[in-house]
Amino acid sequence: MLPSGFIFLQRDWLSSNSLLLKHRDSAYLFDSGYVSHAPQLAQLIDHRLAGQTLDVLINTHLHSDHCGGNALLQSIYPHLDTWVPATQHDVVNEWAEDRLSYQLTGQLCPRFHATGAVAAGNELQIHGLTWVAFASKGHDNDSLIYFQPEHRLLLSADALWEDGFSVVFPEFLDGSGFEAVSHTYDLIEQLNPTLVIPGHGGMFTNVHLALAKSRQRLDYFQSNPISHANYAAKVLIKFKLMELQSCRWDDFFLWCQASPLLNTIHQRFFITEALDAWVSHLFSSLAHKKALHISNGVVFND
Repeated sequence: MLPSGFIFLQRDWLSSNSLLLKHRDSAYLFDSGYVSHAPQLAQLIDHRLAGQTLDVLINTHLHSDHCGGNALLQSIYPHLDTWVPATQHDVVNEWAEDRLSYQLTGQLCPRFHATGAVAAGNELQIHGLTWVAFASKGHDNDSLIYFQPEHRLLLSADALWEDGFSVVFPEFLDGSGFEAVSHTYDLIEQLNPTLVIPGHGGMFTNVHLALAKSRQRLDYFQSNPISHANYAAKVLIKFKLMELQSCRWDDFFLWCQASPLLNTIHQRFFITEALDAWVSHLFSSLAHKKALHISNGVVFND
């Protein structure tokens, strides 16, 4: 399904997928997953490269589950070029935490540095093939997706999954996310890829069906922003629990109470309900869906 030298590394939902482009002269990697899985990614890359060095790391966007392995890879490959979206190049090198998402979400990302920047409209020449970068605002307003016209292959990051919907974080920051998601779907439809490599989940070819499902979900959330807020809150809790795997209930509850983004969501959408009660309801809902369970005062990921 993939051209020669294209190696798809599918991960679980804590870490993003990665795409390794291997050639006899150089190797490129798109996205590096979450910090907890960075050693595993390093082993996978080492095995695939078989003694060859990794030359370039490209981040589609800078959410923790897409760049958490950057620091480790930079330590293993000292001459590794690391390219990030141009809108965040200086933010990364200054490590301006008020403009990065890690404190806001309560997620981990070791500090790394960027050596290059990619802007929307840039064309990257990789092993004789052109990759065109497109802005894909919505889930993250700095995110880029990459299209390879010859093979009509789209690296969609979190702009489009086969069967799912990524949180529209700008809705809680500047209120402009839903419309941007719709424009990104229009862009993907115009590109008309025959194969999509998403940021999470498996590769897929039925792009029209994936877009139809996503548009239906977007329409629902636009009409019911409280449902989207509730979904986002549960995603934040589940993500942290996937990182921890287990945690004392009291400690995890304190983390939820202290989470800046959870507090923002509560203040904007659920202020009539006490924070403690709201968080308890979120846990009950996740337990009902068998996403977690609580036993003897410990929360476990399921």
